[in-house]
Amino acid sequence: QVQLLESGGGSVQAGGSLRLSCAASGYTYRRSYMGWFRQAPGKEREGVATIYTGDGSTYYADSVKGRFTISQDNAKNTLYLQMNSLKPEDTAMYYCAAAPPGNAGWLLLARLFNYWGQGTQVTVSS
Repeated sequence: QVQLLESGGGSVQAGGSLRLSCAASGYTYRRSYMGWFRQAPGKEREGVATIYTGDGSTYYADSVKGRFTISQDNAKNTLYLQMNSLKPEDTAMYYCAAAPPGNAGWLLLARLFNYWGQGTQVTVSS
């Protein structure tokens, strides 16, 4: 059974940084996608960043390019999202997600990801 557990959310002022972590268990695919998504109140869930676990290739939403970095530690089965230069519009619930092999995870589409964590809240104040 796949379990994803996020941590690291919190409240920061604009311009600050946070690092989210996602501890994965039961997820053994080494050539598939994992990623981070976010959902603000009243909005649809949107893709933030994904990583191909096979070779570490990364993909980002335009809104976070140059500010966020997704990475993985295979030895620890942990996914990270380093968020710098945070803006109020980054405020949302952030979710870790994992896809089965063969899905086009680089498209950052939530419907392609089968496994989800419970989310961690990120609040950025101006």
